[in-house]
Amino acid sequence: MLRHAVLALMVLCIPAAAGVRVVVPAHDIARGAVISDSDLAYSTVANTTMSGIATSPAEVTGMEARRTLRAGETLRAQDLRHPVLIAKGSTVTMVFEAPGVLLTATGRAMSEAGLGETITIQNPVSFRKITGTVIGPGQVRAETGAARIAALDP
Repeated sequence: MLRHAVLALMVLCIPAAAGVRVVVPAHDIARGAVISDSDLAYSTVANTTMSGIATSPAEVTGMEARRTLRAGETLRAQDLRHPVLIAKGSTVTMVFEAPGVLLTATGRAMSEAGLGETITIQNPVSFRKITGTVIGPGQVRAETGAARIAALDP
């Protein structure tokens, strides 16, 4: 009996600084499911394992699981993605912007992508492939040569 009381006291005396509170799934979450606050719980992990691990529900709420997430496992950035807004093979609207000019054209998505992700679009007339960023459901902001040059200029 005394042994159990000492063990319980030892557990209670572990300093809070021994770990960090992180967000974990409260139950198994299927691949492709969009995560909500009710899907999450907190757990404590050692400080040494913090690289890329979610510590706040705001970081993962509204994200989609890339793989099945097991209850109690830490959530890493590579386990999550923005929900798919563009499906592979779907027709999308490409938006080209330059100072004083706004052009739109249709194209075919070569892969699936979520908000803010890069995607390759094929022009159905020229079969030329264009890279862009998903800005909404079925909408892509196409990269132009000027935008790439500006991004390289310090």
